[in-house]
Amino acid sequence: MLKGVLGCVAAALLWTQAAAASDNWLPHPDGATWTYAWSDSAYAPVSTLEKVTVKSQKGTSFTLAWTTDGLGNPDGAVSSAGAASFQETNAGLVNVDWSSTPPPPEFPILCAQATGCGNALSSTLYNLIWGSRQPLLAEPLVKGATWTSTGGAANDVSSVSVYRGREKVVVPAFPQGVVRIEFDHSGGANAPVMIAELQSTTQAPLPAVTDDDFFPLAKDSTLAFRWTNTKHLKTPETDRFVVDAVVNGTARLKLQSATGPIKAVGTYGFSKRLDGLTNLWGTTTSSASVTFPPLGPTGVPASQRNRFVTALDLLTFGMNPILTALPAVGDQWSSSRSSDDFRTYAVDGQTRITGMQTVHVPAGTFRALVVRSTLTQRGYTFGSGTRTCWFAAGKGLVKLVFAHRDGSVSTVVRLK
Repeated sequence: MLKGVLGCVAAALLWTQAAAASDNWLPHPDGATWTYAWSDSAYAPVSTLEKVTVKSQKGTSFTLAWTTDGLGNPDGAVSSAGAASFQETNAGLVNVDWSSTPPPPEFPILCAQATGCGNALSSTLYNLIWGSRQPLLAEPLVKGATWTSTGGAANDVSSVSVYRGREKVVVPAFPQGVVRIEFDHSGGANAPVMIAELQSTTQAPLPAVTDDDFFPLAKDSTLAFRWTNTKHLKTPETDRFVVDAVVNGTARLKLQSATGPIKAVGTYGFSKRLDGLTNLWGTTTSSASVTFPPLGPTGVPASQRNRFVTALDLLTFGMNPILTALPAVGDQWSSSRSSDDFRTYAVDGQTRITGMQTVHVPAGTFRALVVRSTLTQRGYTFGSGTRTCWFAAGKGLVKLVFAHRDGSVSTVVRLK
């Protein structure tokens, strides 16, 4: 495990965020430069100036290079040069490679054997990627985000990272607050501390977007819903789910109990990535004393077609994503006939985040995002209609109303 605490503080930023893309947290336009001053209280007490530039980029990959040459560093400062390569992925930013001049001999050896050791903490970027390369930064970056990662030349360093929120930090490049890195090594009150602060840059900070989580998936958390349909399910059905596994933004929800006319068991998989909140799978078995109208698609045998068995089936039906990565009023998206979703459901649809509303449900009163989908499953009126969902920050789905084209209305409300 990583020994010590590494803090990277951002607030609209050197690592700027303009959308749900990692190239805004770690921007890399041609010609961009950053100059840092860094020191380590035990091994590099003399502050070192270090200039970082964009060395190359191709597609979703880019390389940042650094040097201490030509910056007027004083005697006792660290002399180094190197490069670190990164790649933007749907799950966030990863570090794929690095190289540099050797660290100063007074620095600790960070490998089991000194010969050929590829680990170092003798630059700003090395401290940034230490122990957290795959991924360096998980995305979307929302409140409560937690991820595990590995690093080091032989993946011999592991870490757990937690997004703690925003904090104003003043540095010379941006007196109004921007970025710094602080690495508090283990060892008690007198342990070494490494600090890097931005001195200057060609980049300008951008306004920060929301970091609210509108579908939190913390392990062992529970979600309870009551749902009815005006024609086909007049006796309420209550479903209780538990999040029984979470790994780097992917969660498994287990149907813990179901009471009412439908007796069911099942599991669901959800993933939060830069392409949004998506449903990965839903597997249920059930018996019911009620009968719903059939769902498509036509080309699938009737025994293998989808059915609404739990409240989550009403949410996941039709198309992904369920939500954009960092939801904002005005976001809109459509189904694709070449997608796996269309092959599964054969639903044409459009979704739009229409605004914010105050909604009252048994679980409480919430200010919620309103997400409206228009769905058409050709030949099946029960699989067609308008679905409106309300998502509250820090809570998730709190209400759903599906006005089916057969004239019935399904309503789901959050109980817990």
